[in-house]
This record gives sequence, structure tokens and C-alpha cells, in this order.
Amino acid sequence: MGKAGSSVSPLAPARFPDLPVIEGVEFASAAAGIKYQGRTDVTLIRVAPGSTLAGAFTRSSTRAACVLDNQAKLAKGGDAPDGAAIIINSGNANAFTGARGQESVDAVTGAVARALGLGQERVFSSSTGVIGEPLPHERIIAVIDDLVGRLDAAGAAEAARAIMTTDTFSKGASAVLPGEGGEIRIMGIAKGSGMIAPDMATMLVYLFTDAAIPADLLQQALSAGLDTTFNAITVDSDTSTSDALILAATGRSKAAPITNLGSATGRAFVAALHGVMRELAHLVVRDGEGATKFVEIAVTGARDPADAHRVAMAIANSPLVKTAIAGEDANWGRIVAAIGKSGAEADRDRLTIRFGDMIVARDGWRDPFYDEQAASAYMKNQNLRIGVDLGLGQGARTVWTCDLTHGYIDINADYRS
Repeated sequence: MGKAGSSVSPLAPARFPDLPVIEGVEFASAAAGIKYQGRTDVTLIRVAPGSTLAGAFTRSSTRAACVLDNQAKLAKGGDAPDGAAIIINSGNANAFTGARGQESVDAVTGAVARALGLGQERVFSSSTGVIGEPLPHERIIAVIDDLVGRLDAAGAAEAARAIMTTDTFSKGASAVLPGEGGEIRIMGIAKGSGMIAPDMATMLVYLFTDAAIPADLLQQALSAGLDTTFNAITVDSDTSTSDALILAATGRSKAAPITNLGSATGRAFVAALHGVMRELAHLVVRDGEGATKFVEIAVTGARDPADAHRVAMAIANSPLVKTAIAGEDANWGRIVAAIGKSGAEADRDRLTIRFGDMIVARDGWRDPFYDEQAASAYMKNQNLRIGVDLGLGQGARTVWTCDLTHGYIDINADYRS
């Protein structure tokens, strides 16, 4: 399932999961030759009439044309009485392409709208790949009829592969929960490996549920989970021009509609949705370019959650911390330095730092029982946990990152070739 010519991340799951079919959602993928010949690089997703939609997008000031187009369409409302569609391509980001970028978006979404009998305002698009090169949209348009003819409710796994760029494995997650009168299913696919410090979404994520839920509640449920999932990961501190997350609810479940997120079913739905989002976010980090370590950074005792987030991200994005982790060096002094530069309130003499369950530093000094040999042995694990308590308040935040290896340089030094 990896990218051609690349080895699969050592942090990858053993296999792509068996995803439940979401009634009212169909997928098809094709090779359009956008960047590479013979590689599946376009995906079409059709969503049934009566669905509702929600989304989240990058806050980058250099957003791609497709992101701006999607935001404008969702700003008019998330109802899709006649259905909706999403067209996705890899190999070209259609970002920083001037007026031609919007022309390409209009050409592709217009062609999909005509092929499916939809209004163009309910056709969304995503592009991922190289920035600054015009999108050869005619190649996408040329395969649309073929895509429409092969739409399949069981096509999610192929779609997850088609949206990959530097990813080494395809990513999917799901959940099933009891509703009032029937089950509710949630399923999602994602792509992302580099340029991951999302600030509102990850590279590309598509979530689907058969729940019946109004668009405003669907958006609330999605937005409530962003800060603890997709906004809590980083690979390299770089935010993409193209980050997009679209969530569709088809209403085809036999369960009663969700009309209150505070009800038992509403709370269960939100928890399950956020669980799927978190799993996908973790998979993105596990596929970080060149990654060999998956790292959880848990900050507690901050003045407020915002300060906890600043500290956690300062540690997670520190090249010195990340390279020490890659070298399996228990250099906790680099964590102290990252805390100090974060801009959050901190007191040297109240800090406690842990590797796993092991206290390495506290009260402004190395812990008297610190064991360098034990700490070095811990750093050899693939899954690591760094704990920081600031000793100042109740603010807490957990983020996830990976190490920084020479593999990251190798991938990005020749990305355009």
C-alpha cells in the first residue's frame, strides 16, 4: 500500500482496516496521469440526496483555490437536498496558481456536476501535491465519466490509496455505536505525511456517517474535536496550503435522528466521531516523512490550556528534541530549552519532566534517582511518552509528533523530481 519506490513506515499498522460501508456514500478512483503515469491519482466520492455536510480547512493565508472554493460553498449552508460530490486529485496542489487555479476548480467541479446531475455549489474539490504548477484539469475531466460508471459503496480502501502523495501507507478508521432504533456508523480516510502542523485540519481527511443529524449540529460536533485531534499533531511544523476536512452525514441509519448533542446518543456520537478523528491523526504522525518514533507529549500544570498547548508544540516542533529522539538520546535538557522558548508561563523550579513513568527532572534540577542507563533504554522504544508538569495551574494538553531523521531530508530534497 506504500508509495511506489518507498518503504512503508516502521510505525505503520499491519494492514488497512476493514471499513464499514456507509449507506449513501460511493467511491471510485482512476489514473489520470496528473504527475505519474499508471498511478491512481483521482478519486470521486458521491454522497446521497438528503445528506448534510460540515468542514474544516487550513488557516494558511496562501490557501489553494480548491480550499477557498470549498469554504465559500459551505459558508452558504451544509444541506445537500440533491446530494453532493467530492473530487480529489494527488500530484498537484493547484496552489499559488493565480486566476488559473479557480478556473481549474470551476472546470473540474462543473464537469462533475454535469455528470452527476448536481448543482455545482454542492461539488467540492481537493488537490494535493506540488505547489505553484498549473493543474492539468483536462486530464481529470477526461476520466470523470469512467469514475461515475464505477462508483461503488465498497471503494473506500482504493480511494484512500489514490489520495496519497509521500504517504507510505493508506489510512482509514471507523466506529460503530448504538443509536435509538439502530446502529450508527462512522468511517474516514486520510492522507498526510509531511507539511503537517495543520491549524484546522490535516492534509486531506474525508469522514462519513449514516447518522441523521442537522448540518449545524454536525459542524458543532466536528469543530469541537479539532483541537484535541488534527490540531494536536505535528510532523515538521509546516502548515499546508491545501489542508481540508469534509464530513458528510447521509441520514440513512435506522437510528432516530440526533437533534441534541447533549443527549445520550448525541454524546456517544461526538465521542465516536472524535475517536475516529484521533485515530486518523495518529496515523498521519505514524507516517511522518522518515519517522521511526511515535511520540506523545503530555503537558499538565499549565496556567491554562493555551499555555499547555504552546509548551507541548514547542517541544514537539523542536529540531533538537526530535533529532535527539531519532538518535535515542535521553537529552532532557533539550526539553527544558523548548519549554523556555515556548512563550508560555513557566517556572524552572516547579518543572517536572518524565520519560514514560520515569521522573528525569524536577524542582529545577535533575531527579536524585535519575538513571541515565534506564532513560537511554526507554528511548529505544518505538512509542514514547514525554510528560511535562509546569506546576502552575490546571491547564493540560496532549499532542503527538514523530522524530526527525535523515529520511525526512531525503524525501523533501527531491520532492519535485
